[in-house]
Amino acid sequence: MQNKKFTVIGGDLRSLKLASQIVADGNEVNVYGFKNAGVELEIEESQDLTSAIDESDVVIGPVPCSTNDNEILNAPFFSGKIYINEIFKKMTKNQLFIAGRISEKIQNLAQIYNVYTVDLLEREEMAVLNAIPTAEGAVKIAIEEMPITLHNSNAMILGFGRIGKNLAKILHGMGANVFVGARKYADIAWIKCYRYIPFFLSEIKSYLGQMDVIFNTIPHVILDSELLKEINKDCPVIDLASKPGGVDFVKAKEIGTNVIWALSLPGKVAPVTAAQFIKDTIYNIIEELGV
Repeated sequence: MQNKKFTVIGGDLRSLKLASQIVADGNEVNVYGFKNAGVELEIEESQDLTSAIDESDVVIGPVPCSTNDNEILNAPFFSGKIYINEIFKKMTKNQLFIAGRISEKIQNLAQIYNVYTVDLLEREEMAVLNAIPTAEGAVKIAIEEMPITLHNSNAMILGFGRIGKNLAKILHGMGANVFVGARKYADIAWIKCYRYIPFFLSEIKSYLGQMDVIFNTIPHVILDSELLKEINKDCPVIDLASKPGGVDFVKAKEIGTNVIWALSLPGKVAPVTAAQFIKDTIYNIIEELGV
């Protein structure tokens, strides 16, 4: 894809790598919100939001799109605040806004300003590919946190979605005893087919004490105050779920459970690869919409 004009606003290292990759494909790219990135920018940053957005075909926001309040763009390399409504105010009806995890509140705001939005993480190809660096990053954390090898360890995965499937495959290949918890009969059947050790989440209590590492992928509290007491003190819990997470963090801290809430791993462990996945998905969206 060539001869398009893009704007990349906010985000982590993935966003910077994304901008560079789009330029390498023969497109024009404006960037904004990266002054404190700590790396030399390959593309000169726009002076302000207006000049960054002006005449672009596609405005690309970060993954995830917003901070907790759904009003401020997720821009960790920017010292000020970039308000999402200010972005939408400056966009025209002919411009497309693409970002990850666009909340209902932001979608409603976009409708007010007549801005067409597409959520990257609602795209199946993006969600599947994004699970790869997430799973690899989780394994990296486990190796750093565990006093033993993953080989021959008891590793528990809660949830058998995209991340759970990728993670189970990697851990099994490393020689771990992979226990996978799910709710659906269909998932339990697939877990058996892959020769992992299945259990229903309702049975989790009887397995927790045997584990050397636990990974959660379910975005609501599974490991509550009662279940946390069953976990061995030297067993790290790596929570990969988006907010609110799957662990009672307050109770975990109180009893000394080693919990690592590992958010946005693709941007931390493999920003170049993650950027490639984002770029390919954006190109698919543009081709489908005929932008």
